[in-house]
Amino acid sequence: MNGSQGDGAAYRRLLTAFSGLGGLLYGADIGIIAAALLYLSKTVDLSLEQTSLVVAAVLGGSMFSSLASGVLADWVGRRKMTIVSGVMFLASIIVIVTSHGFTGLFLGRLLQGMSGGVIAVVVPLYLAECLSANERGRGTALFQFMLTLGILIAAFIGWTYTRGAETAIAQAAGNAALIRAAEDHAWRGMFLTVIYPGILFFLSSLFLSETPRWLFRRGRMTEARAALRRGLSEQETAIAWQEMEDLARARSEAAASRTGDSLWRRKYVVPFVLACAVLALTQTTGINSILSFLVIILRQAGMTARLATQGDVAVKLLNCAMTLVGVALVDRRGRRFLLRVGTGGVVIALLAAGLIFHRIEGRTADVRPVLEAAQAGNSVTLPLNSPVLPSAGNGKAVALTVVYSYGQGDHMDSVLSDSNDPVLRIAPDAREDGAPLVIRRARYGLVPGQETGWAVAACLALFILAYALGPGIVVWLVLSEMMPTRIRSSGMGIALLINQGVSTVIAALFLPVVGIFGYFAMFFFWAACTVLYFLIARFFLPETKGRTLEEIEKYFEGDGERATIAGGGSRASR
Repeated sequence: MNGSQGDGAAYRRLLTAFSGLGGLLYGADIGIIAAALLYLSKTVDLSLEQTSLVVAAVLGGSMFSSLASGVLADWVGRRKMTIVSGVMFLASIIVIVTSHGFTGLFLGRLLQGMSGGVIAVVVPLYLAECLSANERGRGTALFQFMLTLGILIAAFIGWTYTRGAETAIAQAAGNAALIRAAEDHAWRGMFLTVIYPGILFFLSSLFLSETPRWLFRRGRMTEARAALRRGLSEQETAIAWQEMEDLARARSEAAASRTGDSLWRRKYVVPFVLACAVLALTQTTGINSILSFLVIILRQAGMTARLATQGDVAVKLLNCAMTLVGVALVDRRGRRFLLRVGTGGVVIALLAAGLIFHRIEGRTADVRPVLEAAQAGNSVTLPLNSPVLPSAGNGKAVALTVVYSYGQGDHMDSVLSDSNDPVLRIAPDAREDGAPLVIRRARYGLVPGQETGWAVAACLALFILAYALGPGIVVWLVLSEMMPTRIRSSGMGIALLINQGVSTVIAALFLPVVGIFGYFAMFFFWAACTVLYFLIARFFLPETKGRTLEEIEKYFEGDGERATIAGGGSRASR
């Protein structure tokens, strides 16, 4: 018996490590691009649209694979899907690191996102079907925490490589070949580093058993009982086995007695629409775009590359810490309270950041005629200390931001006079040779001071704090608690598709919108959407803390308990 219990404890530790690594990889998928964007577009010819698509590909890949992974996990088993997700992650890193153009980068990031989508669905499913009832909460919480930790580790990797790249660029003393080599090494190294936890995740998945619930439903009773015994004691195995038999019997009876209950009834439609609205508006806060473009945003606000990556680490460390606080508060203060506080804080943070960028971008001068006059053939080489540019005054640092095209999409380049290479260089890629250079937008002005950069960083810190306390925690509870039993599976799938679809579209549009209108436009758009989010949380969402799923369904039927549940009442507290 002692040996069996020891083996069970060892297997549960393996499941814990597997869960943590899964969350870590999913977080790294989202976070690793932030610092890489500092150098990616400088060594690979990408338009604004292509750069945004490379960022959004992870979200799009996750969107489509999460839809299919649940069906595939039911068909071939959970264990095989975890192995597939590990293989896809490792393959995606190899494709990305060896890429030299948009197609390879896009396909690699798409594959990385598909891996993350499978992980996000199958790992929690695996834990729910393998761990005992008193361990499931800890296992799922670990997955969520490691996801935020993965984003933080990706930020730390970006900061480390940025520090090395900036040192190498300074030592290159203007040598274009050495500068390009340092930039190329930096972004490839960032992606390559996350392959190591990917290897560990893949290896750990090889030592897992198939989940006992899946084996039971497939009629493989001997294997199901053996899988239970691997992770549970004999007493826990007996209890779990009885639960599986009772559930199978209840499903059979429910299927035999099901009537023609309409899916268009209020108790189905209203919670479904509310859940979809909450999941869509969670993404229109701009959370994934801010996490992905955070370094670029801070750089534009006046921070140096090193400080921007340090700010990236600090903000994502706060995200990790506040997620833990949100987990602790959600069952104490309630879902609706945290959502109102969180969305209110997000609105304030976004408006403040938008106003700062509006002030910054409103003080720049249009120097498009100067750039057009500086064209030599189909290229532009213009030092920022050139006399053809307006005088900055008082020797302060200046920035030149140019949006241009060779006929196949817009490109954007920003050069700062206090950087290690303060020269604007625009030249056609080999595939674009001969296409006319068109300067679409050129803005020139003083670089915001470091205090402005820190002000934007403070706004984004407030944003992350409010988001982690509110939408970041509550959105998944709303999704699982509000969906009625009959439509829970299909309803959650549709709501998740909307959530990830909105996230993908916003990330894909970020740089093109910024290139045309400026950063303030995106911040104001996100703020306006979050005001709507706040109003829905304030006036339409019920408080579900302390309520059973059946009581929540009754609320949407309007059977007399509406006032109690809407006011946050709980039978457990009465």
